[in-house]
Amino acid sequence: MFSAIARVFRTPDLRRKIAFTLGIIAIYRLGAHVPSPFVDFPNVQQCLSDSGSTEGLLSLVNLFSGGALLQLSIFALGVMPYITATIIVQLLRVVIPHFETLYKEGQAGQAKLTQYTRYLTIALALLQSTTLVTVARSGQLFGSAGIPECQQLLTNDVWWAQLLMIITLTAGTGLVMWFAELVTERGVGNGMSILIFTSIAATFPAAMMSILNSRGVEVFLLVLAVGILVVALVVFVEQSQRRIPVQYAKRMVGRRTYGGTNTYIPIKVNMAGVVPVIFASSLLYIPALIAQFNQPQAGQEPAPWVTWISQYLTRGDHPLYMLIYFLLIVGFTYFYVAITFNPVDVADNMKKYGGFIPGIRAGRPTAEYLDYVLTRITLPGSIYLGLIALLPLVALATVGANQNFPFGGASILIIVGVGLETVKQIDAQLQQRHYEGLLR
Repeated sequence: MFSAIARVFRTPDLRRKIAFTLGIIAIYRLGAHVPSPFVDFPNVQQCLSDSGSTEGLLSLVNLFSGGALLQLSIFALGVMPYITATIIVQLLRVVIPHFETLYKEGQAGQAKLTQYTRYLTIALALLQSTTLVTVARSGQLFGSAGIPECQQLLTNDVWWAQLLMIITLTAGTGLVMWFAELVTERGVGNGMSILIFTSIAATFPAAMMSILNSRGVEVFLLVLAVGILVVALVVFVEQSQRRIPVQYAKRMVGRRTYGGTNTYIPIKVNMAGVVPVIFASSLLYIPALIAQFNQPQAGQEPAPWVTWISQYLTRGDHPLYMLIYFLLIVGFTYFYVAITFNPVDVADNMKKYGGFIPGIRAGRPTAEYLDYVLTRITLPGSIYLGLIALLPLVALATVGANQNFPFGGASILIIVGVGLETVKQIDAQLQQRHYEGLLR
């Protein structure tokens, strides 16, 4: 193992790529601690220490920004606008035929879709930065109206100061997107995934120290042991796949013979990745967001529906919240898999090139068989996603951790998934230059 790692750093090209990636990560983390203009940084730090957690409406965005959101830094929005834009563009392929046509055009069409994603990212960043500045100005960013410092997060709240903050946050999002594309082109791995990995990994030490300080060494060691088991389970499931065998018949084109090969279609148990967890979390934030903006004035009783939402759908330690969260993840898993994997297109492509599944006729029977296998294998995948996503909520109710519990939810799925993919890419590049790769 150590000899394989030594070979990685002895390879000049691979060493330069890793060094470039680490340099971009260092700049990204540095920008996460540089405050935006007109932000009262001491007051923000005081609110962070007094509130003690990142729970609430902005916890998911704060997780993906590596804690930069609640610090109101220049990279406060992080990669969340780009993730949202990518998901929206994928969903629009089902609604807009032009997007589906571009997707099938190959590299030129993909470049056009990437350009649309960039424009949409900037638009979403502009919208989200306006919302963030408005919430910070109103003193509701930390949801703790009793702390005087949290009501004065900005040193200047005139219109031009707020406009400069919005421009700075939007420009920070554009810079993060550029960093991600640079890593993809000149570094190791997918740039956006690497930055997400960095943001989430940066919150791990603080989350573990919080458990150690509040619950003691025994609970800390128990959480660590459970975390190792969860990581092993996630690695096992993420690597699991159903391989459907495919044979290609021989055909003559001129004097050349094509086909006659055997291959397979890999269908992963978790084809949807972390997207259903993000969908479900975002959807559950909507009622709490509406309730927050309908809070009564001092001395007045809140409306019954506001009280009900605040009691059952705001914190994740209530069984009703957990049940709705689990069902939403299962439903969104089927929805997203149905969008991203089209059995009819796969069957048509196989038929076009003379491929068939042994025992299944080409064409419509193949599409029905693929749909049958996909439906069956998505069920355990959706249950697995739901259970992993519930781990932070269970930890919130048992050991008093916050909703960004490191060994569960979107964080562990992204950490393990990106880690496995990056190691595979390093292994593939190492095998091009040596007989042995990083993995054996």
